[in-house]
Amino acid sequence: MNRKILLVEPNYKNKYPPIGLMKLATYYRMVGDDVRFYKGDMRLLAVELICEDLLKHLEICYPDIFWKEYYPVLFNFVKLGKYDVLDNQPLLQSECILDALKEYRKKYKDKEYFTNPKFDKVGITTLFTFYWNITIDTINFAKQLCKSEKDVMVGGIMSSLLPNEVYEATGIHPFIGLLNHAGDVDEGNSLIIDELPLDYSILEEIDYVYPAHNAYFGYTTRGCVNKCKFCAVPELEKEYRNYISLKNCIDATKDHFGEQRNLLLLDNNVLASSCYDKIIDEIKECGFEKNATYIVPDEYSIVINNLKQSYNDRAYIRKAVKIYKDLMGRIKDTSIKKELYAKLEEAHCLFSYTATKESILNLDDYVRPLYENAHKVSKRKRIVDFNQGIDSRLITDANMKKLSEVNIEPLRIAFDHWKLRDIYEKAVRVAVNNGITKLSNYLLYNFDDKPEELYYRLRMNVELCEELDATIYSFPMKYHPINDKDFFMNRDYIGKHWNRKFIRAVQAVLNSTKGKIGKGVDFFEEAFGKNIEDFWRIMWMPETFIIYRRMYDANLRIQLVGRYTKQSANDCDLANEWWDKFNALSSEQLTIAKKIIANNKFKDDEYKCNDLDVREVLSYYKITRNVAERM
Repeated sequence: MNRKILLVEPNYKNKYPPIGLMKLATYYRMVGDDVRFYKGDMRLLAVELICEDLLKHLEICYPDIFWKEYYPVLFNFVKLGKYDVLDNQPLLQSECILDALKEYRKKYKDKEYFTNPKFDKVGITTLFTFYWNITIDTINFAKQLCKSEKDVMVGGIMSSLLPNEVYEATGIHPFIGLLNHAGDVDEGNSLIIDELPLDYSILEEIDYVYPAHNAYFGYTTRGCVNKCKFCAVPELEKEYRNYISLKNCIDATKDHFGEQRNLLLLDNNVLASSCYDKIIDEIKECGFEKNATYIVPDEYSIVINNLKQSYNDRAYIRKAVKIYKDLMGRIKDTSIKKELYAKLEEAHCLFSYTATKESILNLDDYVRPLYENAHKVSKRKRIVDFNQGIDSRLITDANMKKLSEVNIEPLRIAFDHWKLRDIYEKAVRVAVNNGITKLSNYLLYNFDDKPEELYYRLRMNVELCEELDATIYSFPMKYHPINDKDFFMNRDYIGKHWNRKFIRAVQAVLNSTKGKIGKGVDFFEEAFGKNIEDFWRIMWMPETFIIYRRMYDANLRIQLVGRYTKQSANDCDLANEWWDKFNALSSEQLTIAKKIIANNKFKDDEYKCNDLDVREVLSYYKITRNVAERM
């Protein structure tokens, strides 16, 4: 077919690479198309497209000049249109060449990348609904890069959950659900895209590095047998699928992109599968049995092999240049380092925008021995991670014993509400009794729970760590609805037992603990309080005091005393001073104060209060982080 394909992920921060796009990339390459992946500012992609045309124009008109070395200057001129970027570039200031630069700068300003689009197919993935604005902006930009709007495909979580809203905002009817039927993309094609191996090469095309990397990503099941009302899985994966084979996809990845260290599985309820034992046995067969190790692969050979096969030249030219730079840093012999630099410079392989596949392959005989000499073969522990968690209600001694046959780390068990405490505690004990001592869990809050129930769940985990000599990391996760028109595009939802102040208090604590609570009673009590009374004190405490509780020493009090208190700077620290005044309020005053504090807005024009005692308490909430950080 040889169509030009653009696959786009919006420029939000996310942990995992876009698995759907990686499968689509595999599909399009299998049918012979030219695939390009982009994540970043879409306007910079537009500059790239114009500059590529400019380079072709210059190479045709002036073939004796190596134009690629001017790429950064050409890029900046097309983007900015400022002539000072051409300073010290006399060649580019000659009349005929300058005319060409002006012409292509005008093409960029006139958005010719929209009026003369390059791509036959454009695919855009979507993620969480609270990324609404950046995702919609990306779709509306990217769709104009396609020759025909009917060939624009939008898919993923957000668009599957809110297809009508996405259509209203973009004019594109999203693809809903999974690409798990033949002909989902091209009518008559028998390939099932959801079952294809991932194309890891596209991740080398971008600068963004996903926190979760160097792993096989996949599923051994799809869907979930539960229908939890807070969960989107029943909408996204409507049917529970008992078994999906891993081996073929892992083997294909290994052959094309090299061995990956870890196995990250995205199953939503693997314990519900009647093929559970078969799944664990296959995981072991794929090299993740107990105590399995990983040997760092020869990345250089992977690059050369893929370039020889013309498999994503764009990606592997970039990767080759990265390897060259890393190699330069590893070589200790100065003379060899200088010689390598000279070779790379002569071959124009110091930068990805000047390097070519041919020049990289021509350097192979020289570079390979250097790489092999510098490349140290090392073994590292492998882990298996059912990243979406497993169902505590389905944990048994038998399935935990089976799970202990692989390098599971951590075992993630959801603890969504306090009513599950007995089931959850039993599940943890069963896992630990079977040798699984590193655990993690997600704690949903801001749903139907009460704030104190979050404290109880966190406390239970800390106490279980102490008793069982296990490690349990707790990750509180704030709930927000995905189908409510008032909240699906933001994070503003407040549960019926919560308020804005309590939400911010939890987030302030988690900001200080890097989003998790681990083992250690002292650590937990420092973060969330020694008892439930202390916890409520933290919930009502001014946010800055929560974050900087250890910083309110005499020096800070002296700096702030004139602004926020009438008392002496040596009486007590500010947090205790606030608490004393908060508790000194009458019940009527406390009702007024709590109503204002709950709203978490403390500028004078954001609330009305004439009570002087209440206003004095509220003054502590105006102490900002900037004041504390200057200490």
